[in-house]
Amino acid sequence: MSKFNLRGLLRTGASAAVTDERPSGATYEGAPGYARDGKSELFLLAVTSFVAEDTFYEAAAERDARLRDLVARVAVEDSDWTLRLVRWLRTGVHLRSVALVVAAEAVRARLGAGIAGGNRAIVDAAFDRADEPGEFLAYWAGRYGRAYPKPVKRGVADGAVRLYSERSLVKYDGQARGFRFADVLELTHPTPRDERQSALFRHALDRRHDRADSVPEQLAVLQARQQLLAVPVEQRRALLAEGERILRPAGMTWEQVAGWLQGPLDAAAWEALIPSMGYMALMRNLRNFDEAGVSDEGGTQVAARLADPDEVARSRQLPLRFLSAYRTAPSLRWAWALERALQASLAGVPSLTGRTLVLVDRSGSMFTRLSRRSVLTRADGAAVFGAALAARAAAADLVEFGTHSAPVRFRRGDSVLKVAERMGNLGGTNTADAVRRHYRGHDRVVIVTDEQAWAGWRGADPTKVVPASVPVYTFNLAGYQYGHGPSGVGNRHTFGGLSDQGFAAIPLLEAGRDRRWPF
Repeated sequence: MSKFNLRGLLRTGASAAVTDERPSGATYEGAPGYARDGKSELFLLAVTSFVAEDTFYEAAAERDARLRDLVARVAVEDSDWTLRLVRWLRTGVHLRSVALVVAAEAVRARLGAGIAGGNRAIVDAAFDRADEPGEFLAYWAGRYGRAYPKPVKRGVADGAVRLYSERSLVKYDGQARGFRFADVLELTHPTPRDERQSALFRHALDRRHDRADSVPEQLAVLQARQQLLAVPVEQRRALLAEGERILRPAGMTWEQVAGWLQGPLDAAAWEALIPSMGYMALMRNLRNFDEAGVSDEGGTQVAARLADPDEVARSRQLPLRFLSAYRTAPSLRWAWALERALQASLAGVPSLTGRTLVLVDRSGSMFTRLSRRSVLTRADGAAVFGAALAARAAAADLVEFGTHSAPVRFRRGDSVLKVAERMGNLGGTNTADAVRRHYRGHDRVVIVTDEQAWAGWRGADPTKVVPASVPVYTFNLAGYQYGHGPSGVGNRHTFGGLSDQGFAAIPLLEAGRDRRWPF
């Protein structure tokens, strides 16, 4: 869904974040806080950020301003690192809005500092879907006006050439967009890669300006779609008997088929659509399938695709998407498939040797939603990743903590989704006490948290409870300015975000291969 491009609205391997060895501030709960260097703070903030969204301790405007300031500083210092960060945010952990913002603010700062070269590539690196060039222009116009510098235009043009196709035109060139495909083309003047794309660009311009009487013969998908739209409304539902054979060539999404039928999508319509639906579309419509009465045969097709590891890999869904689908789907017939899909999405979570203590933060600040549209919280993310890591380890103790702490019982082979749902809301953030109570000579400690530990006698650096020779890995899910302990110092490491890539760094660090960033 668009965040900036709205009609009428323009406005690691190993990745240990480095901090001071001594506290230089305070967490939001008053405990000693450890500052990070600019790159580390930007990395953690970017990978945990949903732009224009409040968090428990920071308002959206304050958080976004901190992001912009950090980007401006780091981008001027190191353009190669910034380019790699943008590319990784968009294609490594699949974050859309923050990748666009980091790219835009980086280029803005670099141009302001008189730095040429590399800016075009930073812009292009932020795009992985065909609606994103327009989204980028909308963000820039909303903050800085419609005077687009040349590197911005060229980077956006590169993205348009790479991503614009017939199917993407059908899917993303809606009238609700402030910047449609034609607007991007007219502002940036991209050179099409071949005659077919040239015909597509001309057609996008013609239809934007209401002069597209026919579809060029080179555009087979759009011609097939035009033929479907020409069928009288009363005859359309009968065509669904041909199913995939008639819908796939026209690039019709399920939303467009609903409009084309001018009536509800019943079981027959869904069963005709299912073979040509994308992975995310299937997950979004599990409730609709049940409510329409999709047959067991159709449900079996859906479940098989959801559980297929290759489909999961191609879909590039964040693991939490599966928890969200699990919670919103009314029927138990999807539970097994979603559990399998979640396990496949966590393929990068290692099987740690020795004994591991996994502590999952279930304090009140973790129960804010990830975004306005999400049904999930940071507590959900912490629970899923903590449970997955514990379940895969050779021997692990899984603990939930807040004001108090308690073990979370599980057995090897248990459903990660079920284990995650056993955890509760435990109030405060008594991190040091939780470590002190449950550390029993483990080979490593993993803390999944927002790092906003309590002050006072309970608020000592929780990593000091563990001997210096034992690694402590903090997974930060919020990206606030100060952390609960030092990082990048000895055996203390901090990672960020809701992807499994950070967990994969643990065995690399312990094997002595300390690649500082995951990109």
